[in-house]
Amino acid sequence: MISQRPAAAAGRSEAGHWEGDLITGALNRSAIATLAGRASRFTILVHLPGPQHDARTVRDALVQAMTTLPTRLRRSLTWDQGKEMALHEQIAEALSMPVFFCDPHSPWQRPTNENTNGLLRQYFPKGSDLRVHGPKALAAVAAELNDRPRKTLGWNTPTALLATALGNEARS
Repeated sequence: MISQRPAAAAGRSEAGHWEGDLITGALNRSAIATLAGRASRFTILVHLPGPQHDARTVRDALVQAMTTLPTRLRRSLTWDQGKEMALHEQIAEALSMPVFFCDPHSPWQRPTNENTNGLLRQYFPKGSDLRVHGPKALAAVAAELNDRPRKTLGWNTPTALLATALGNEARS
């Protein structure tokens, strides 16, 4: 549960702690997995092909997307209690990263991801078919969000903050 999540995740004091969720399309027949870094607000969009966004599909897609990250950027993942995370233990094992869950009906416990999903609705309106957006289109949207200066980040971009965090950790 989220109460067991490391203090560094709650305090946004180090990179590598993520919040995740699905945004769904018309009639829940399509979805995109969204990941947002708590400290940097860096966004990763995960393509879920076809109408499936069950536990196996989400597990495979998250593991594939997150294995591209350096190990030090895989400190924790916080998700809601959706059935798409039924295989969370396999995700945690594959990524060597613990998975935490919000309390039931408490999306505000993942504020970074909720805010990110709100921004993403500018690109992916509710009720649309999300299957039409392939991996390249999702990467382009994520890049645009990651290169957008944010007031909450002192007008830095998520990309710059993540690069700084990686540079600082490399010097440590």
